Amino acid sequence: MSTRSSRVGTSMAVASMSCVQLGLALAVGLFGTVGPLGAAWLRLAWAGLILLLVVRPRRSRVSRRGLLVGSALGCATAGVTTLFMEAVARIPLGTASALEFLGPLGVAVARSRGRGALAWPASAAVGVVLLTEPWRDLAAGSGADLVGVGFALAAAGCWAAYILLTQAVGDELSGLTGLAVSLPVAGVISTLVVAVADPGLWSHLDARVVLLGLGLAVLLPVVPFTLELLALRRLTTSAFGTLMCLEPAIATLVGLVVLHQVPGLWPAVGVAFVVAAGLGAERHGARAPAPTVAPAAAASPAPVAVEDPRTGAALVADVAPAWSGSSRTGSPPTSSSGSR
Repeated sequence: MSTRSSRVGTSMAVASMSCVQLGLALAVGLFGTVGPLGAAWLRLAWAGLILLLVVRPRRSRVSRRGLLVGSALGCATAGVTTLFMEAVARIPLGTASALEFLGPLGVAVARSRGRGALAWPASAAVGVVLLTEPWRDLAAGSGADLVGVGFALAAAGCWAAYILLTQAVGDELSGLTGLAVSLPVAGVISTLVVAVADPGLWSHLDARVVLLGLGLAVLLPVVPFTLELLALRRLTTSAFGTLMCLEPAIATLVGLVVLHQVPGLWPAVGVAFVVAAGLGAERHGARAPAPTVAPAAAASPAPVAVEDPRTGAALVADVAPAWSGSSRTGSPPTSSSGSR
C-alpha cells in the first residue's frame, strides 16, 4: 500500500475522532436540561433504536453465545457512555478523554511484545500525564475533582472491557448484527439506570431535547463509523490503534473551541507527545501488500477487532486474514474507534 493511501487513512481516522469529540462536546449542552445521565440515555436509546430498525437482526442468525457476548458488549458500551458523560460534567473534556484513554493504552501495553513495540504507547502515556497535570491541583492545594477523575477511570476500565468483548462478538456475529445486539442492550441498561438514579428526568423531556438527542446519535455513530471503515482499509490495525493516541489532543482542542476550556503549558506539551505517537503510527502504518494466494486456498477476510465503543466499526470492518496484523491474530491494538 502506498504512502498516499496511508496518509488518506490517517486523515480519515483523525476526522472520525474529531466528529466523536464534537458530538461529546455538543452533548454537554444537554446537561442543563437532562443532566449527564439524560444525555447518555438519549444517545444510547436513539442509537439502539436506529440499529434495530436498519439491521433488523434475525433471531435464527444469533447464537446463544452471540447473544450473551453481544449483551455483555452492550453493558460495556453503556458503561463507557454514561461514566464518561458523568466525568465531563465535572472535569475538562481533554482531561477526561486523556484519563479514559488509559483503558485502551493499558490493553495495548499488555499485548505488546518486545521493547520496540512499546515506544509509541510510551510516548502517548507521557502525553496523557502532561495533559492531565495531576500535580497542578495538588500544588495549589485545591485538589482535583476526585469524583470526576473516578468516573473517567471507570470509563477507561469499561473501554478496556469493550476491546476484549469486541473480539468475542466479532467471532460470533457477522456484519452489523453485533451492533444491532449490543447497542439496544446499552439503551435498555441506560434506561434502567435513569429510572433508578434520576426518575424525574422524564418530566424535562420535550420535542427539542428529544430531537437533539437524535441528532447526537446520528452524529456520533454514523459519520465516524463510515470514516473508520474507510480508514481501516488503508492502515494496519496497530497503526490505527496508535492513532487513537491523538484523541486526548483532539478533545483538548474541541474543548477549547466549543466549551472554552483553555489548556495550560503542560497540556500543550502533552499534545506534542501524543501527536508524536500518532505521527509514528502514520509513518509506519500503511498496510503491507497482500501475498499471492491460490484461489483454492484463499481464505475469506475476517472481521478485525479494532475497538472503540463509540462507532462500532470494529465489528464490521473486513480486512485481510492472519497475515495482515489483525488484533485477532495477536498484534497489539491500542484501541480504535467506537460509541461513547
